[in-house]
Amino acid sequence: MPPPVSRILETSLYVDDLDRAEAFYATLFGLTRLIRDERMCAMAVPDRQVLLLFRRGGSTQPSRTPVGSIPPHDAHGRQHLCFRIDIVDLDRWREALRDAGIAIESELNWPMRGTSLYFRDPDGHSLEVATAGLWANDPL
Repeated sequence: MPPPVSRILETSLYVDDLDRAEAFYATLFGLTRLIRDERMCAMAVPDRQVLLLFRRGGSTQPSRTPVGSIPPHDAHGRQHLCFRIDIVDLDRWREALRDAGIAIESELNWPMRGTSLYFRDPDGHSLEVATAGLWANDPL
């Protein structure tokens, strides 16, 4: 059996317009750019995590770097991403989404007492902000 992993370091979304996606995630979530080129934008997420925004269709061939080649990848359709928030910030998130003109598509109160707000990004991806209590490994 391999050794254990410690966390997810990066995750990806595939978008139609990198400028629009970068502006959305910077404005709403306060994420900052780490690197950017014509095919992707890496954004810093708290706790040493990275959100990779790839231009849809822009990584279907290997990507050459000074240290080697990154295998091709791509995705189509609506994807899902959840950001963890503190419960004390739940009402502020409702207000921030309303103020940004972003409709809350669904609000769920989970059996372990966590709460999720679901909404969409400009590419139609299902985004969620959630408090502790959704999963057994993140109790209230």
